Amino acid sequence: MEFFDVLKTRRSVRAFKPAVPPKEKLDAILGAIRIAPSAGNVQAFKIRVVTDTAVKRALAKASFGQGFVAEAPWVIAFLTDAEASRASYGERGAQLYAVQDATIACAHAHLAAAAVGLGSVWVGAFSAAAVTSALGTPPEFVPVALLPVGTPAEEPKPTSRKTIEELVI
Repeated sequence: MEFFDVLKTRRSVRAFKPAVPPKEKLDAILGAIRIAPSAGNVQAFKIRVVTDTAVKRALAKASFGQGFVAEAPWVIAFLTDAEASRASYGERGAQLYAVQDATIACAHAHLAAAAVGLGSVWVGAFSAAAVTSALGTPPEFVPVALLPVGTPAEEPKPTSRKTIEELVI
């Protein structure tokens, strides 16, 4: 799919078909994550691909009951690696650049999912402590986004967007 077509057609999908998509599609998404830009090329983030039903249910609960999180075949968790960024950039790296690295990686994954014909939705509303517990990840890797991914079971309509004039100051 052409890049601008991906941007125009991507939607937040919250209903997924239960069948697991081909692994090649996950590999393409992971490849997009791997090449995401990062501050100083430190790549101060980690990801966890979740397929286990019990863990996905725990993530849905940690996401304040957003049940669709558990319904997706894959949930990709994006976590900061603040210490990696701190080593290069001090406190600003730990507090900001690591978050930016993880969220840029999530944006790449979100767009890559659309490009390979899958749906996804960015989830930022969750208890970080509960997500960390569900994932069993070390506390120094702070979760900043969850991305449920799968074959869409819905076709969300486009949402309204601000005009360029409203955005540019």
